Amino acid sequence: MAQQPVFDQDGEQRVDDAFIDDTTDAAEREAAHRERGTSRPITVVGNPVLHKECKDVTEFGDELAQLIDDMFASQRTAEGVGLAANQVGVDLKVFVYDCPDDDGVRHTGAICNPVLDELPPERRILDDSNEGCLSVPGAYAPLARPDYAVVRGQDAQGNPIAIEGTGYFARCLQHETDHLYGYLYIDRLSKRDRKDALRQMAEGEPRYPVVANA
Repeated sequence: MAQQPVFDQDGEQRVDDAFIDDTTDAAEREAAHRERGTSRPITVVGNPVLHKECKDVTEFGDELAQLIDDMFASQRTAEGVGLAANQVGVDLKVFVYDCPDDDGVRHTGAICNPVLDELPPERRILDDSNEGCLSVPGAYAPLARPDYAVVRGQDAQGNPIAIEGTGYFARCLQHETDHLYGYLYIDRLSKRDRKDALRQMAEGEPRYPVVANA
């Protein structure tokens, strides 16, 4: 994808060749991935693959490309905005996203081996909006996260990239990165809120195919 200038929240241009343009032709790129892919069922809380750090992606070839296509197809079936590989049972550090920011701008892409930047204290403005997860179907709970995030990793060809997000999209980047290190959003809740989220899940029926836990 073509690169574009990146600006910080004060309007100052930042020099970072790795930042990608993930907004241009977002709908067309998402559709192309999805049409090449096959939807897979979603793993849910309790499945061991969700509760451990995933392996680094080291092979950037056709198998990874097909996984990414399948993840886009799975994400659309489940009506999600982000999906990590372990959510379709694959032990690899890769996630895809098709997520709007708070201005309604659509961001679409994939990143391998993501690592979140540590934010300086002055940039850690917390947003305690509701959060949900395809692996905890039907459950939502407020969770405080920074309203700005930068994640760095590699694209599907192994090239270094970075992605910047604000608002809802920042939450998505943090949520999906968490998945690849073995954390669900409910792991960051109080015991009471986690119990309530699991109750919400138990009382509902997932609207998409899921993998039953043994």
